[in-house]
Amino acid sequence: DQHGHDRRLHGAAHFGCLARRSRAQRVSNAPLTADTELEALEQLHDMGCTDGLPVVIPTPERVARMVLATGYDADLVWGAMGPNMGECTVEKLATAAVMAGCLPDHAPVVVAAARAVLDTRFDLTEMQATTHAIAPLIIVNGPARHWCGGIHGGFGALGPGYRANASIGRALRLAMINIGGGRSGTSDMALMGHPGKFSMCLAEDEENSPFTPMHSGRGFDASQSTVTVLGTDSPHSVMGVIDADDPTCVDRLLKSFASAFANVATNNLALRGGQAALAINADHAAFLADAGHDLASIRDQVAAQAFVSGAEFAASAGYMGKVPSADRQYHCFDDPEDLLVFVAGGGGLYSVAFPSWCAGPHKNRAVSVEIEVGQACDLPAFSRAAL
Repeated sequence: DQHGHDRRLHGAAHFGCLARRSRAQRVSNAPLTADTELEALEQLHDMGCTDGLPVVIPTPERVARMVLATGYDADLVWGAMGPNMGECTVEKLATAAVMAGCLPDHAPVVVAAARAVLDTRFDLTEMQATTHAIAPLIIVNGPARHWCGGIHGGFGALGPGYRANASIGRALRLAMINIGGGRSGTSDMALMGHPGKFSMCLAEDEENSPFTPMHSGRGFDASQSTVTVLGTDSPHSVMGVIDADDPTCVDRLLKSFASAFANVATNNLALRGGQAALAINADHAAFLADAGHDLASIRDQVAAQAFVSGAEFAASAGYMGKVPSADRQYHCFDDPEDLLVFVAGGGGLYSVAFPSWCAGPHKNRAVSVEIEVGQACDLPAFSRAAL
C-alpha cells in the first residue's frame, strides 16, 4: 500500500450482481482482494462495478463504519432492486455509499433514497430498462438537510462542488448498477442517458422560500426530514423575466413554467398522465408569493395550463398511437398533484423544469420516505478523519 507494507486490501464482496466475477466467486461470495488500492480500483472498473469514475475502495472497515451509521443491521433486506432483482441489504447500500465518497453522515439519506426507489410505485425495474433518458431526482426536505452533511439547495445545487449532493446521488446510482444490475447497453437501455445518471440530488432551499416546504404538502410535518425521489429527464431551464409593474407578468411566468412540460417532444405530453417536478428559484418564488400564490396554487395553475391543442400535437412526431383530434386539448397531468413544486437554485432569471417518463405500471410515481436519523449523524466515531 502507500506505506510500503505488504497488506492486502479486501474489496467488499457485498454486491450480488458484479458483472464479471468468475462463477467460483459468485458462488462463494469470497471477498475481493488486491495488493494496492490502485489495483483494487482497476479491478472494480474491469468488473463493471463503477459508474466510470474512480471510486473509494470499499474495504470491510469502511463499509462497517457506514453500516453503523445507518443504525440498522448489515443483513437487513430492504427489498429486491430491479431489473436483476438483487437483494438490497443495508451492507450493500453501505458499500455503494463508501464507493460514492459518502461520509457516514450521509448514510441515513442514502437509505431513505433507496427505500423510495424500491417502492413498487416508483417502477424501478422498468425505469432502469427504458430507452428514455431518465434518472432519479432526489429532493431532501427538513432538518436532515443540515444534520446529514449539509445538503445544498441554493446556487448550483445540481452542479459540482457540493459533496453531500454529489455523493448521495452517486451512491444511489452505484446501488442501482451493482445491486439492480442497471448497466448501460445491457439492462439500462437509455439511448443517450444524461449526466443526472451519475448523480441528481439536492435539497429544497427552505430558508429562502416564502412557502411551506414541499414535503408538508405530501403528508409530512415540516419538522420531519424526508427524501422524495422521482424519475426525471435532465433539468430544463425556464426563463422568467420579472416585471413587478406589469400586471400580466405573474400569469405569463406561470404559463412559461407550463410550456416546459407541454412540449410536444416531452414524455409528459406524448404519454401523459405521469408526474414531473418544478424547481422555482427564490426570486421567482418571492415574486409569486407577493402576488398571493403558494406552492399549491402555483402547482394548480401550471398543471391547468400544461396542454396543447390537438392540431399542434398532430403536427408533431411526438404522439404515440391514435392521431390526436384537432378539436381536443391534450393535458400533461391528470391531477394537479402530479406536479411536484419546490424552491431551489440561485435567484435570478431561470427556474428549472424536470419532465418525467410517464411510463411503467404506475407511470413512475414520486415516492417520499422519512429519513430516520437517530443519533447516527452525531457519533464522534464518524468523523471525516475516520474515512
